Amino acid sequence: MLTDTQCRTAKPKEKLYRLNDFNGLYLEVKPNGKKAWRYRFKLNGKSSMFALGEYPAVKLAEAREKCEQARKQVADGLSPTQAHQLDKIRKVNDASNTFELIAKEWLQMKDWAEITKTRRLDMLERVVFPAIGKLPVREITPHHILKILQQTAKRGAPTVAAEARRTVSSVFELAVATFRADSDPVWPVRKALPANKTQHKQALNPQQIGKLLSCFDNIEAQSG
Repeated sequence: MLTDTQCRTAKPKEKLYRLNDFNGLYLEVKPNGKKAWRYRFKLNGKSSMFALGEYPAVKLAEAREKCEQARKQVADGLSPTQAHQLDKIRKVNDASNTFELIAKEWLQMKDWAEITKTRRLDMLERVVFPAIGKLPVREITPHHILKILQQTAKRGAPTVAAEARRTVSSVFELAVATFRADSDPVWPVRKALPANKTQHKQALNPQQIGKLLSCFDNIEAQSG
């Protein structure tokens, strides 16, 4: 097994050479002095090589971690090179699937009157989009949602906060159903807001009811 000292002090030679670690991991030392980590593996009877990064940007411990991840992929029958390419494609797709994009897609799917859609979009633009609109949905966490809800409630708008919670959850329902998100981050914080207090008006006493009925009688007499 290699040591940090061996990696650091390895000098270039006329020809490229390798310093072997273990489990197929080795440090490749080039004639120009550059060093790079490589993992050699066999998949489906064919020998292949996977680049793990250059030294010293990638230290020995990190190279071993990357090698272990690659070994697990090979054990599962997957080429580390293909897995790396798929991961890059997924990250590009994730970056384009922002919350704002999916929210507007969700809104267009609703069979609502245009005025209702406009009002809901206005709420999103005021309350939600400034915080998470440009974020890929896979990067949005319950902490993001909780902060939005708490700030909205503190501004004296608990009803708007509740509407935001329902709307964001519905948007994530679409994102999960279309494999653009893994879960709904609203769910863990769904009960974080205090329940809206319903203010009950005091009932009229008999004397007040009598006065109210008299007013109605006077109105009817005048209109008659």
